Amino acid sequence: MLCLRLRVLIALVVSALPGTAANAAGVPASTLVVALGTDPTTLDPMNHSEASATIVANNLFDGLIERDADLNLVPLLAESYQNLDKTTWEFKLRRGARFHNGEVFDAESVKFSLERLIDPKFKLRGASAFTPLSHVEIVNPFTVRVHSKAGWPLLPTVLTIGQAAMLPPRYYRDKEMPYLQKNPVGSGPFKFVRWVKDDRIELEANEQYWRGVPRVKQLVFKAIPDDAVRVAALQSAEVDVAVNIPPHLAGVISHHPKLFLSTAPSTRTIQLIYYTHQYDAQHKLVGRYVGPTADKRVRQAMNYALDVDQIIRTVLDGQGVRLALMLTPKHLGFEPSFKPIAQDLVRTKQLLTEAGFPSGVDIVLNSSQGRFLRDREVAEAIAGQLSKAGIRTTVRIHEGVSWLNNVLYVHKAGPVYLLGWGSGGSYDAEGVYDPLFRSGRILTNYYNADLDGLDDEAKQSMDPKRRVELFHRINRFVVDDAAAMPLYQQIDLYGVNRRLVWRARGDERIKGYDMAIR
Repeated sequence: MLCLRLRVLIALVVSALPGTAANAAGVPASTLVVALGTDPTTLDPMNHSEASATIVANNLFDGLIERDADLNLVPLLAESYQNLDKTTWEFKLRRGARFHNGEVFDAESVKFSLERLIDPKFKLRGASAFTPLSHVEIVNPFTVRVHSKAGWPLLPTVLTIGQAAMLPPRYYRDKEMPYLQKNPVGSGPFKFVRWVKDDRIELEANEQYWRGVPRVKQLVFKAIPDDAVRVAALQSAEVDVAVNIPPHLAGVISHHPKLFLSTAPSTRTIQLIYYTHQYDAQHKLVGRYVGPTADKRVRQAMNYALDVDQIIRTVLDGQGVRLALMLTPKHLGFEPSFKPIAQDLVRTKQLLTEAGFPSGVDIVLNSSQGRFLRDREVAEAIAGQLSKAGIRTTVRIHEGVSWLNNVLYVHKAGPVYLLGWGSGGSYDAEGVYDPLFRSGRILTNYYNADLDGLDDEAKQSMDPKRRVELFHRINRFVVDDAAAMPLYQQIDLYGVNRRLVWRARGDERIKGYDMAIR
């Protein structure tokens, strides 16, 4: 820790000296370096459920639809689209786009890409949002129809997420999965150069990009999990953009002569997720979870033990918005009538006693480090409050790829873990409740047959009012059953070098194509 503080101090002094170059670390001026909190688990855009992999994929791959800087849906590789009937959407495709290996983007690309997502032999981790998909029909070389098993109102929105990337069929059909995980080929504004695991991913501008050549010539993503090291790298001009700036350093950066702070209210909400049921590594229900959180009263006791406002004030320096639900006010399905749970230690004691733990209970709280803003520090603050309330809590920190591959994705994060969830940028309750609470999903550790039924109907209903009604019922299920403890909406804080023209987005995307170097 002393070394980290010394490095931060040296970086502050050096970066403030007159004449220090923006690329003082020896990086070419045409290269832009982004510091992420974690390294991706994969570069296959369809085989993950994580922000870092999505950020990188958005620069390598194009989808049919994207969100613009104001988060509106706009066509990308699709020129237009329309809903023909309850189970059919038609897309007119853009001509003239090519993949990095020279393959032409056309209707075959769309059919191959979307059907690959749901192919059971691949067991892709990004497939859960595409379970309604039946098949893709090629009408002509530049027109496709996407057929679903039932109504699919959210399809245009789902197509904006990173897992809906368009792939070159011949390349991805002919290669084995381990090779594809490390050697991506898309049609996006940047081409893959190399990946030095747990260090950096190097991309170069796609000189034949159909929208025009990017202004940034080389784009590098560096994995720097530690907040202090990430900030020091920004201050010493080793990186141009740093994610998840610790709130207590926000003022330092905003007043720095060579840096600026860019902020945005995120789609990401932070919550405690409880294990009520156990699933195996294939996401099949085993039965009730063997542990204290299987008891609803223990989960409620934990919720009443927390003073979330204090955590926002002291750990986040106010950079968070208290929530009563796992939804932000912009999400379809949000209900302002719900109020956040207030700390009530008397109620905590009563509930623990009723659950058979009059002398308290011991639990483990699992958390990542570097995946979202001050995740480790928030977990430690929660553990402190729980322990004072008689819920003796040990924090277990997991870093990088291991957290996802060896813990979260294989249902070993019980009895409770801290989760930052961005809902894929969908701004729809389906993007929260379906992947986290619908049985059989890769991140689900909960089971309620009634909730499954409501979720399934909401996914299929083409009636917006009915969908809202269904989400409101799911809100009540999740709150009443204490399936989770909603904490706050994250305010994203980015540190940026002043040589860069860029502003933060609410969906956490960092797109090199939208950037320019002064």
